[in-house]
Amino acid sequence: MSNDGNKKQFWKRNAAKVPGSIQHVYGAQHPPFDPLLHANLIKAGQRPSPATPGKPKKATTFQEFESITSDAWDVGDDDDELLAMAVQNLNIEVVMETANKVIENHSKLQERQKLDDPTESPRRDDDAQEEAADDYEEDEEDEDGDLTSPEVSFSFQGSIDIDGRLVKSHSEAPIGSPKEAAGEHAALYRQRSLPHRPVIPLVARMADQNTSGTPAMTEREASRLDKFKQLLAGPNTDLEELRKLSWSGIPRQVRPITWKLLSGYLPANAERRENVLQRKRQEYFGFIQQYYDSRNDEHHQDTYRQIHIDIPRTNPLIPLFQQASVQEIFERILFIWAIRHPASGYVQGINDLVTPFFVVYVFEYIEEEVENFDVSSLQEEALRNIEADSFWCMSKLLDGIQDNYTFAQPGIQRKVKALEELVSRIDESVHHHMQHYEVEYLQFAFRWMNNLLMRELPLRCTIRLWDTYQAEPEGFSHFHLYVCAAFLVRWRKEILEERDFQGLMILLQNLPTMHWGNEEVSVLLAEAYRLKFAFADAPNHYKR
Repeated sequence: MSNDGNKKQFWKRNAAKVPGSIQHVYGAQHPPFDPLLHANLIKAGQRPSPATPGKPKKATTFQEFESITSDAWDVGDDDDELLAMAVQNLNIEVVMETANKVIENHSKLQERQKLDDPTESPRRDDDAQEEAADDYEEDEEDEDGDLTSPEVSFSFQGSIDIDGRLVKSHSEAPIGSPKEAAGEHAALYRQRSLPHRPVIPLVARMADQNTSGTPAMTEREASRLDKFKQLLAGPNTDLEELRKLSWSGIPRQVRPITWKLLSGYLPANAERRENVLQRKRQEYFGFIQQYYDSRNDEHHQDTYRQIHIDIPRTNPLIPLFQQASVQEIFERILFIWAIRHPASGYVQGINDLVTPFFVVYVFEYIEEEVENFDVSSLQEEALRNIEADSFWCMSKLLDGIQDNYTFAQPGIQRKVKALEELVSRIDESVHHHMQHYEVEYLQFAFRWMNNLLMRELPLRCTIRLWDTYQAEPEGFSHFHLYVCAAFLVRWRKEILEERDFQGLMILLQNLPTMHWGNEEVSVLLAEAYRLKFAFADAPNHYKR
């Protein structure tokens, strides 16, 4: 069947069913181009404007969308938003050394596992990161200050041994086959495609591996925690040192206070923090009293209705987020943010961005696992503090990426275009393979930018990822682009094995990361930093 036939079948059968389809992730205020509606309009006589002269080619969904918002897709020579390095930089030599150490240790680990007896217990996932973290914190610059940049490696070969073709959905089962057989077939392939690792909870196994039910802290982990505590105990916290220390991950015990400091929610001066917390929490609940009763007013009811629909869809596999009291908290946070930011209002995807903050700030009050925790057991004051802190920190995050959610979402369009340019530089094979099968970057990377990869990674990995995003200058906007590029190229083997549009789309929307943990995120971040180092200061290499 032709590519056009595959694409029509894919969108017709899967647009409403496949998690993360374009219809699923577009903002409620900005629906995507509908090819079926477009065809009906043509039949009714409302033909589109004539195409420009040249080689005739059937327009794709991406091309139609691009033509509608062509002005937002221009990346001119004077547009350096994604290219300019931040004024505040981390120690480049130290971070590059960290990135190289993580990748080197990861490669050695994979080679050792291939040579070792399969019955032997594998090395702990976080060992490679811990060694790199120590190097990051303790190594000093060379005396001459020069950095010998190693050859940049853009592939992650051997990270996950996948046997056979990836099973992507039950819809691929032969027509007429029993559902039970299709389910068994899919389960068998999933089992074969996953690496041999223990079952991991969705939330509890977070960055530092020190949550309830995991092994006790190692000596190295205890040392890192002490460094954080010493830094945070001073009368004025050195935020630059805190960023350097946080880049390699933040221990659970100090993550709440560290996130509040790095996001700018709390001041560096310790004496002022309690007053600021009280004032900001009172201010938030003042907004609740002032605005929340208007949620059923005519000019706000559409916003509230969409929020009310989206909240139950937020992390549906984690019981914590299905509790009525938690959903009410999320509704208040999102509604207040939407009416205080009328330029964008509420857009689907913003609901995901509350969850990491909420989980981290719940850990400020509990010791046990969080995914099954009953929040009604917390005192009312603690719940109110968690809600207010989550609101303000989410607001700080969105302040830096609000153009992702304004009309036509120009920030996302620019980032997707920049991602396409970047991937064409670092892996031509992957780029040309997707071009050959007419897969447009907007069709899968829109969600990566809109939801900050939260739909692609387990929540524990998102929290670890955000440790580094908080430590990186413009982490949620600028650095996220390089993380997405490294993430895409990470799956080059699986991508190149797919030989049709439908197979590529379902793969890219259902990447097998459920068993990802500390090591995979650390390698991803190391590759992303190397990409940033190679391209952020080199616009002539970055653009065509």
